[in-house]
Amino acid sequence: MNSKDLYDQTCLECSKLITEKYSTSFSLGIKAFHSSLQLPIYAIYGLVRYADEIVDTFHDFNKEQLLDRFEAEAKLAVEEKISLNPILQAFQITFHNYKMDYSQVDAFFKSMRMDLDKTSYERQGYEEYIYGSAEVVGLMCLRIFTEGNQELYNKLEPSAKRLGAAFQKINFLRDLKDDYKERGRSYFPGVNFDKFDNVSKASLEKEIKEDFKAALVGIKQLPDSSRLGVYLAYRYYWGLFKKIQSVKAERILTERIRISDSVKYLMFAEAFAKNKLHVI
Repeated sequence: MNSKDLYDQTCLECSKLITEKYSTSFSLGIKAFHSSLQLPIYAIYGLVRYADEIVDTFHDFNKEQLLDRFEAEAKLAVEEKISLNPILQAFQITFHNYKMDYSQVDAFFKSMRMDLDKTSYERQGYEEYIYGSAEVVGLMCLRIFTEGNQELYNKLEPSAKRLGAAFQKINFLRDLKDDYKERGRSYFPGVNFDKFDNVSKASLEKEIKEDFKAALVGIKQLPDSSRLGVYLAYRYYWGLFKKIQSVKAERILTERIRISDSVKYLMFAEAFAKNKLHVI
């Protein structure tokens, strides 16, 4: 291994470390992918995680300047095919290896910028935010899963977007206490969270359930190298969705709904078994 290869490998390993530190559940899912797909997926997570940290965590700093700088450096890394930021180096390697579309990166940063000053959404803005913050992430991952097969990518693109949308909408419900009560954000259009009730909650859940249904169609058609890993993520979020469905609206506003580690591991074991038996 020459010095440049060592640098690239080290940068990819940095993204892996970030993923493992920030998300135990996501890390478990990635381990179910074929080994050749794991580091590229970590690279996407590293970019997304750091941008999200800027808008949600770095309250004592100028978030707009930090996000502008991070976005500019990401674009430069892709253009020049090199970065001294290990997270951006890992991402640009992955971007070029899988011939990704930079318009998706632009859409992602646009959604991240919305979180800096936008606190409520109409339907169009809501759909634009979900596309940039979640659907394009699913599409970047799909580039990796389909490994250059453009026909398969085109076929699975709608399902990948619906899966990303489902995950993000569940995140909105799970994080409602922090987003609405603490940050003043209200993502769902037309919902008054000062008067949030079980009827409003059921309407949102119906939309999410339809996303899940459309997403599963695509998951079943993924290559063997990625199907189990994506299905594990699906099963985790489906379990979280069912738990959210089981509680009253007022509870969503006062606590963050979680799944215990023991239940997570049980869900993952069931997903492994279903994949083995080809009954996903």
